[in-house]
Order: sequence, then structure tokens, then C-alpha cells
Amino acid sequence: MIYLDNAATGGFKPAAVQSAVLAAMRLAANPGRSGHRLSIALAERVLACRNLLSEVFDGYGYERVVFTRSCTEALNLMLLGTLKAGDHAICTCLEHNSVLRPLEYLKKRAGIDYDVAPIDGEGNLRPETIAALVRENTRVCCVTTASNVTGYAPDLVAIRKALPSRVLLFSDGAQGAGHLPIQMKKTGIDALALAGHKGLHAIQGAAALLFSDRFDPDPILFGGTGSESFSLDMPSFYPDRLEAGTLSYPAIASLFEGVLTVKAQRREGESNLIRLTSALLGELSGMPHFRAYSQPNACGIVAFAHDMVPSEELATILSERFDIAVRGGLHCAPLAHRALGTSESGLVRVSLSPFQSMREVNALLSALGKI
Repeated sequence: MIYLDNAATGGFKPAAVQSAVLAAMRLAANPGRSGHRLSIALAERVLACRNLLSEVFDGYGYERVVFTRSCTEALNLMLLGTLKAGDHAICTCLEHNSVLRPLEYLKKRAGIDYDVAPIDGEGNLRPETIAALVRENTRVCCVTTASNVTGYAPDLVAIRKALPSRVLLFSDGAQGAGHLPIQMKKTGIDALALAGHKGLHAIQGAAALLFSDRFDPDPILFGGTGSESFSLDMPSFYPDRLEAGTLSYPAIASLFEGVLTVKAQRREGESNLIRLTSALLGELSGMPHFRAYSQPNACGIVAFAHDMVPSEELATILSERFDIAVRGGLHCAPLAHRALGTSESGLVRVSLSPFQSMREVNALLSALGKI
């Protein structure tokens, strides 16, 4: 199979990631829960991963790196742990349901309110449009690092500058992390959710929330932490306050190796993905019946539609007749499709890996030409 669904989950894992997971499975222990030598060694590896994530994403120290099972969990922790009755939030129409659904839940159950910033006629988010939605009770603004539908990356630096300093800036890094140079302190991001299994090359179950010293979320999960066990309350310090239950050491070990790969190869991967998306979009522009909704981008995403074949049907044809994996539909981002005018039939999303080449692009183009 030619796998072009890397925005859903990375299809290729570096050898170092595979080796780390196998090693973690061969000799298992619970990091931070026991005082024996193996438990301590694994806890030190977990700490090393926290430090690495804080370094690569210009974060606020290891104690403000919290591991979660998914980026969705990190986003829920970000929002449910912060917003209270009477608060107002801003998000954008490009957000994933992992942002939209928690906000809608909080609106219906907790008494918050939120507004959605639109894109302009060229598909861009304008900082002044977002800033115009700010109210006196606005507490947070949520802006994705990159659209999971088109690959478009908003200008987070400009958006942060347009917002009042009191408003916290939250960002979903699921698609941008590993592809874009995300710098929390330099940009002014207060909370960043990461999906390890996509651009960071880790396995599923590896994710994290990084947050600033301006942001102090309440826990949404309660249980054992291996610290302050005499108390029936969650610990008062991070990361323990937000990490109830056993951590997935194999996932964290894979994330450590995946981020090391990104640290060494991100710029090379960025150049390759811009080259590949440029080539694919250039060829699509000359093919009848197809319309593209992406620009060349470092996230490797190209979204397009066929004027006679619905996206999910086209994705099925590519899979069954040509053994090419892409994704059709709405991609869990309904407001983005509404803004693009593609809610009815959705879009076919091709998402390339930095480890791929023109061979995969040419195979896809040949299949689309036959269709």
C-alpha cells in the first residue's frame, strides 16, 4: 500500500522509535511508582523526555510538560481545566472537534460562551478579525498551529500581538508539531497540545500538554500519582497534579526518540514536504474535474475535490483499485468545511510524510488520471 494518510497517524516510524518501544516492552516497570533501580531508571527517561519537549518547543521547564494519552485529552485538559462559568473564549473556524466539542460542552453545561473567528476570502485568519471578538470576560483564544484540512498555518505571532496580554493563547499542535518551528515563549503561546503519533513520529498513545507559568489548569482526572499519597487531594505541584494513573512508558520512550529525529531532521523534512505538495498541486491544477483547496505547505497536506465524485467515494476507489490510502470526508473539522463550502461532499485529504518522495506522488497522480 502507498500510505498517504499521515495527518491521521504517521505511517512510518524511525528505527530508533521502533527499538525504543520493543525495549520498553521487553523489560517493563512503572516509572515513578517504586524505589527499585529499574523504576528509577525509567523515571529518569521520562524526565529526559519532558526536558527534550520543553527544549524543542521553547517551553517553560520540565514540570510544565504533562503526558496524556492523546492530543484530544490534552486539549480537554487545557479547556475544561481552565474555563469557568461566565468566561468567554475565542476559537477559529479551522479548529478540530477536539477544541469545538469541549467548548460546546462547556457552553451548555458550565455557562461559558465562545465566538468563532472566520477566515477571509483567501482562506486566511486575520489577527484583527480575531481581536475584534475579544470581550471584557475573554479568558482564552484557541488557534491551531495548522489546519488538519488544508495544511494552512496561521500567523500565531501576529495573532498573539493583536490580543490583549491578559488573554491566554492556546494552540492545537496536532498537525503543526514536527513540521513547523513552534516556539512557545517567542510566540507567546500559553498552552500547546501535542499529538506524538503524527509529525513527531511516536506511536499512538503518546501525547503531551506544555503550558506557561501564566496558566494553572485544574485536574480533570483524579487518582494515584506516586507522590503525596497520604493526601486525598491531588498534589499541588506539576506535573503530578495533572498526571493521575500510570504513564505509558513505551509511548513516552517512542516520543523521546521521535522528537530527537525531528530535532535533527525537521528542516530537511520541511523542504521535502513543500517540494512534494508544490509538485502535487501543480499537476492537479492541470487535471480536469479536480479543484485543490491547499497551498504548498510544510505539513504535507493537499486537500482537493472532484466535481462529480464525492470525496469518500473517491477515497474508497483509491484504496480498493489502486491500494493508495488517503482520507475523504469532513476530517472532524466541520466549521472548516463550512467555511470552504465543502460541507456536502467533503474533501479528499492527501497527507505526505517527510520520509516520502515523488514516487508516491506520481503513483497518486497516475491513479487520479485514470479515474
